This record gives sequence, structure tokens and C-alpha cells, in this order.
Amino acid sequence: MSKSSLLRLKKKNFKVRSDLLRSLRAFFYDQDFIEIDTPVALKTPALEDYIDAIPAGFKWLRTSPELHMKRLLVAGHEKIFQLGSCFREGEFGARHREEFTMLEWYEAGGDYLSILEQTKGLLRKISSDLDLRKAYFEAKWQVLTVNEAFEKYAGLPAEEAIAKGEFEETLCFKVEPHLGKDVPTILIDYPASLAALSKKKKDDSNLAERWELYVDGLEIANAYSELTDPDEQLKRFRETAKLRSQENREVYEIDQDFMEALLEGMPESGGIAVGIDRLCMAMLQVEDISEVVFD
Repeated sequence: MSKSSLLRLKKKNFKVRSDLLRSLRAFFYDQDFIEIDTPVALKTPALEDYIDAIPAGFKWLRTSPELHMKRLLVAGHEKIFQLGSCFREGEFGARHREEFTMLEWYEAGGDYLSILEQTKGLLRKISSDLDLRKAYFEAKWQVLTVNEAFEKYAGLPAEEAIAKGEFEETLCFKVEPHLGKDVPTILIDYPASLAALSKKKKDDSNLAERWELYVDGLEIANAYSELTDPDEQLKRFRETAKLRSQENREVYEIDQDFMEALLEGMPESGGIAVGIDRLCMAMLQVEDISEVVFD
């Protein structure tokens, strides 16, 4: 089959994708968010344990707009969202592409729980506007702690899986397939060692204020109460750099512009990243990302 024929087969799905983006933007405009654009080619990508950037000349293609958007929070922007391409090296399969579309939004004064309520509102609006899966998203969402999910579906505590170096494998093969099957599932309160760029819980420093959304066993979104402490952030970046060096992988420079912004003082905030290609898959109930992207 020719490439043009394949694109004609996707015509209906591309229309749904367009309608989804229109509904999404209306949701944020109605809540007085502003849409912003940040650079795609960066001097240095964010240091993360297992996310690799794609080089672009003397720069890098962004893996996420997160650090630039947080600099805008420091500059006084309180409610911001962005839609755009992101890039991650070596990610290709039924659920991945090296280039993909990301939605991120941040709200000063929010946290991971307020972001959860916004996410529910957003997906319920989209499903209603598109007349797709309305009953699914209108239902009461399931909320499981990471440890509850590991105990229930893998038969061991999450910390034990981490200690064995098997957390990601266990999550992927034993836990995720069960999540979001009948209603959307929120996997919440990650172990602090997996806090990434999120705050630790005030009442339990062993846990992070982080959750992920699953639909049909597919991770759709990742949300935090954002880390605002520059000393803790620098410590985590250095730990990531050490890990990447030990595994003989590229070690990116620490983003000094971001660190300087944190030192100025970032407001308490909530933030989230949503995979738009995967959200389209979920709305259309298709199994392969190739159904909703222009390959």
C-alpha cells in the first residue's frame, strides 16, 4: 500500500485529533491560562535518569519543555500551557515514537492534587465534545498508591522491586496491564527515590507527590507537586549525572539558567505532562500509535 493510501485511511483519526486539540485549547482558555512556546533546540537537556536527548548540531532537541516553563513561573506567569513536539532517542514501538506531541501545563499555587482535578475536567470535556468514551471518563476514577498496585498485581512491595533493580520491568509487565481497564486509574504517591522533579510528601518523606494516569493499560500523563528547593534539585541532578556516568551514557550539563531561576524563588506549583498521541489512541481505542500520527 502506498504512503498516500495509508494517510487516506487515517483521515478520520486525524479529524478526531484536530477536534481534540480544539477542545483542549478551549478548556485552558476558559480557565484563563495562556498558551506559550519555548525553544525546541536547547543548549542542554534536562538531566533525567533514563531519558536520552537527540543531538541537533551544537544543541539538543528538547525531551520536554519543563525547565523553560518553570522559568516562566519564576518570572510571574501563573497559569501556562504548551503544546508541541518533543524528542527522545531510541523510543520506537507500538506506543512510542522518537518525535511525539506533548501537552504540559503548570499553575502557581497548585499541587499534584489540584492538577488531578483539572485533568479530570479536561478529559471529561474532551470526551464530551468528541462524543467518545463519555461514560468511561465520567465514571469515578480509581486511585491506587504505587505500593498498593505492586502488592496487588506483582505480589511484592514497590521498595523491594526498587532494591532488586526491577521496578520498571515489574511496573511494565506485571502492573500496568491491569490499570485503567474499566475506569481511568491514577497511580499515586511514588517512592521518594523515584521523585524525579517532584516534591516529597510533607507527612511522609519516603514518598513523592507524584501521580500517573493510565487508560487501557497505557500511561497517558505524569504529574507532580513541583520541586522548588534549589539545593535539593542540585543534589538530584548530581545523582542523575553520577548514574549516567556509571552506565557510560551521555551526561548533560546542568541547566544553569534553570538553577538560577530556582535560586530567585519558584512559587509552589503543580504541573503535568500529557502525551497527546497516546491520548488520541485512548480516545479512539486503537492499539498502535501509528494510527494517530503522520509517520
